[in-house]
Amino acid sequence: SVFDVCFSPQVILVQVNPGEAFTIRREDGQFQCITGPAQVPMMSPNGSVPPIYVPPGYVSQIIEENGVRRVLVLPQQPEFHPGGHSPLHHPPPPPHAHLPAFIPHPAMLPPPPHLYTGMAGGVGDMSSQYIPQYHPAHIYSDVCVSGLLPVSADSHSPHGRPPPFVHRDERASKTYERLQKKLKERQGGERGGGGGQMKDSPPPSPQKSRSTPPSMDSIYNGVVGGGKGLEAELGQGQTSTTAKQMEKEPGDTYFSNPEPRLIPSCVTLQVTDIQAKGAVLSWVAPSRAEGEGVSPSLEPLSYDVSISYSGKDGKYTSIVCVCVCTTGPGMNGMLIESNQDVVLPQAPCDNGSKIQNYTLQWDEGKGTGGYEQCYYGPQKQYRVTKLSPASRYSFRLAAKNDMGISEFSETVDLYTSCSVPSPPLPPELVKAGVTWLCLTWQRPSTSPKEDDIFYSLEMDEDEGYGFQPSYDGDELSCTVKNLHRSTKYKFRVAAYNTEGKSNPSQVAEFTTCPDRPGGPCRPVIRGRVLPNSFRLAWEPPKDNGGAEVTKYVVEISEGLSGVSWELAYSGPAMEHVCEGLKPGHSYQTRVYCMSEGGQSPTPAVPPGQCQPPRVVGKPKAREVQLRWGPPCVGGGSPVSVYSVEVCGAGPQGSTGQEEVREVYQGSEVDCTVGSLLPGRTYSFRLRAANKAGYGPLSEHCEVTMGPGAPEPCKAPHITCKSPTVAVVSWEAPACNGGVISEYRVEWGAAQGTMQVCFSGASLTHEVKGLLPATNYFCRVQAVNVAGVGLFSEAVLCQTPPSVPAAVSSVHEEEDGPRTPPLYSPSTCLAVGWEPPCDHGAEISSYLIDLGERQSISVGPVTKYIIQHLQPDTSYRIRIQALNNLGSGPFSHTFKLKTKPLPPQPPRLECTAFSHQTLRLKWGDGPAKATPSDALQYQLQTEDKRGRFVSLYRGPCHTHKVQRLNECTSYMFRIQAFNEAGQGPFSTVYTFTTPRSPPAPIKAPRVERVEDMSSVCEVSWEPLLPMKGDPIIYTVQSMMGNSEYKQVYKGSATSYQMPGLQPNSEYRFRVCAIRQCQDAPELSGPYSPTVTLSPQRSELSAGSVSSVGPRAGADPARPLTDEQWAALIIMLCAVISILIAFIIQYFVIK
Repeated sequence: SVFDVCFSPQVILVQVNPGEAFTIRREDGQFQCITGPAQVPMMSPNGSVPPIYVPPGYVSQIIEENGVRRVLVLPQQPEFHPGGHSPLHHPPPPPHAHLPAFIPHPAMLPPPPHLYTGMAGGVGDMSSQYIPQYHPAHIYSDVCVSGLLPVSADSHSPHGRPPPFVHRDERASKTYERLQKKLKERQGGERGGGGGQMKDSPPPSPQKSRSTPPSMDSIYNGVVGGGKGLEAELGQGQTSTTAKQMEKEPGDTYFSNPEPRLIPSCVTLQVTDIQAKGAVLSWVAPSRAEGEGVSPSLEPLSYDVSISYSGKDGKYTSIVCVCVCTTGPGMNGMLIESNQDVVLPQAPCDNGSKIQNYTLQWDEGKGTGGYEQCYYGPQKQYRVTKLSPASRYSFRLAAKNDMGISEFSETVDLYTSCSVPSPPLPPELVKAGVTWLCLTWQRPSTSPKEDDIFYSLEMDEDEGYGFQPSYDGDELSCTVKNLHRSTKYKFRVAAYNTEGKSNPSQVAEFTTCPDRPGGPCRPVIRGRVLPNSFRLAWEPPKDNGGAEVTKYVVEISEGLSGVSWELAYSGPAMEHVCEGLKPGHSYQTRVYCMSEGGQSPTPAVPPGQCQPPRVVGKPKAREVQLRWGPPCVGGGSPVSVYSVEVCGAGPQGSTGQEEVREVYQGSEVDCTVGSLLPGRTYSFRLRAANKAGYGPLSEHCEVTMGPGAPEPCKAPHITCKSPTVAVVSWEAPACNGGVISEYRVEWGAAQGTMQVCFSGASLTHEVKGLLPATNYFCRVQAVNVAGVGLFSEAVLCQTPPSVPAAVSSVHEEEDGPRTPPLYSPSTCLAVGWEPPCDHGAEISSYLIDLGERQSISVGPVTKYIIQHLQPDTSYRIRIQALNNLGSGPFSHTFKLKTKPLPPQPPRLECTAFSHQTLRLKWGDGPAKATPSDALQYQLQTEDKRGRFVSLYRGPCHTHKVQRLNECTSYMFRIQAFNEAGQGPFSTVYTFTTPRSPPAPIKAPRVERVEDMSSVCEVSWEPLLPMKGDPIIYTVQSMMGNSEYKQVYKGSATSYQMPGLQPNSEYRFRVCAIRQCQDAPELSGPYSPTVTLSPQRSELSAGSVSSVGPRAGADPARPLTDEQWAALIIMLCAVISILIAFIIQYFVIK
């Protein structure tokens, strides 16, 4: 391809040479592949040159002439395509980010050619001559520069003649069209299957690699990767040199030729054998310096050959890089040119000795692994002819020079393409029918077995439409249906495969068979009927079936049954005289005709009598299976339906008869008759029918049914002898042919919970252990050898009422009345019980028995308080229920005990008090309660409204009352209670809280008085008066380690202390005192101690007087107790860590 770039109008002309392709992206986002020869004008928005994708085997070169920059894409090494066949267009390059910047001009864009997405597929999908062959650089000394592509109109060959355009022959053009068709079908299949490329995606380009060329074992039928196509090469290593160059900015120029290596001296180049499109270049290896010390035979030399297309002054472009070394000859792979040609590779490495001959071997298409020589000579191309289409051939190649013969190359498997099948033979008739024809044909003898041949069968109905397809497939036979009877049809068949369709075969004519004729019209009697004869006449059928009637057949039958028919006449006439008849007898006649299509239907009469049906297997209790055969006389028409009638008799020994009924009607020859009675005898008869009607009934077939389960019993009768006993009786049901062996009686309080209570042959049963006034259900079932009969209807029975049942449980009521004098746990018992079952009569009263004491009668209640009992005493109690029918049994004896008398209140004392709290104590015992304490206490106090409210309730003997007011009287009372009940309250106790002392004062401030070094001033914050009582303050001072002395007492909030010694330390503290009016003074707690440090002697008097030092500023203040404790803990921790480290390091390790 040639790219002419003009920067001023910013238009790029892309010239696509013949046999090449160029891919662009249109404005709608679709990719378009343009094949050469063509010129594509493109606009560049920024005026830069797009990056040019160089396919494998080519290099790019930029040439600037007259302000126009031209990009040339040239082959890196020669490609040889003999035979007049041009290679397939190179696959379009992959899209990259720089192509959208160049938008094709819509007015100058040529019409888009066929776009294909790749060449992926199996082996043999395409001919090898249409796949671009990309080979690595070969090693040789004589370089033949051939196969150069034309670059432009003004660029000429060395002889001044433009390179000719390579045309395809007719065979190559057809093969190329078939290839495009296959690619289009494969593209559609890959898109439909989801395994191919995405829609509107350009085909991937092969990866270009300079360093590692593909080996011969990876080239399969001319396609890299063993038939996987160029896409398999692209799938590995997308980070190649070409792919990386695509990512650079536009405007950069990329070269795919290798970097030239510098040599120490120049090389003299000789040009020989100059031809129209090639020349032979040769040179002599340069000499090395003597001091280099490197053997020329060990280190190879590389040569870079450049060429200029515009004379000596033109720009030279590197076209090949050659590496020369001297060893034995080496072989490359073979280049595939056409489906029946084998081309030797380009000059292999001769290893210092010129190659003289080549040896080409092949397996002759046998695939057995044996190879035979098919060519030996110096040529690099050999045409193998007389090959079979769609066949595989294996080839291998070896080279020979003066040093010997090289090893054979890797085996290359080649596949020849298919050819159009030859016309098959005309179809043949297998069998003909009335509306169908079965045809067959043969496979063309010239087509190989591996070729998939399909056939197209065409038919002409002589209706003016010509031949129309009636079958298309790969079968060698076909049945053509839906034809007309007795009609002639023309057929021809054509064979086709993937290469094309053959000419149709010769036309063959076949005729369908005629149909059988219809029946003649109803025969009539002509003339008078004579005693021994009559004349019978008839008309021909309305439909002869497509063929002439050949004869008529008359049959006669004596009587009206139609059992037997005799032939009376057979011939073409349409009337006949029946003679030799008996006077006074009845005869039936029928006429049918015959033609080439067959016999017409015979006039039908009702079928004859059938044989009686027979029983299959053993009759069951309620069903029997019958089977029969067809009647002996069919009546000239097939039997369409059978009818079975049954006449049922009574039980064995009875004479009663039942009416006749039909139990089956159908076309089958067997049936199962159900809904019969066990042990009965039934009579069955059969008759058949056709389209003429029903025939006579057969003889009777007597069948006795097998025994069955008994019939359901009638409802049983129940009689109650007592409230707990009932007698059940029932009647025997019908046995259905089997003697009843036992009866089963089910009894229960509900229909879903009944259980068997009796099983035996008796007709009565006595049920015991019933509950009075209770509903019961009962049903009976009979059993014989045939099975178990159905249950009778369930009968409801209710037992009579009775005295009440015994009281089940008696308990002491916990939530009974607690208000004296109605209830006292010490002298009363609250008894409760569950009401028993009244057995149908309402309970009127209960009787409570206390043993030695007189029984107590109460009404229909379930709770009662027994009074006037002894405290802490046990009683045995039992209860009896009574109704209008009498008294029921006593309940079990229950033991209940009365509670002891409640405790007396303890003495209440105040053990500790303050202005806000009072600690009260009562009784003798520990302050905290134990779980075993049964005695508890309730402490109450009087509120402002004069009501006593509870302060504490529990087993403890002390309680602290908090949040009280100072100098206030409070009244308390206490009560003791246990399980016996609550005791009386104690007398009211009064306790008074004392006055509250003043609050503590914050630490005072101590400062030296200015101009007076022996005087300091102590000040503190004042406190408010407490309930009208004034507050005074006391100041104490301590010098050194002596005792505290009071230095001031008064209502002031500051005090100046004179007479301080200069080198002494003083400590001060302040205390507030409440002066009560009717009580002694109350002193509060002292404030924190404040220290006044001694004045330094080195300071001058002026500085001391001008700056008053504040208390507590002495840095030599001793450590407090908390600081000493923290210091000791830190030391102990450090020592512990050190000891642990020593043990870990010296002892454990």
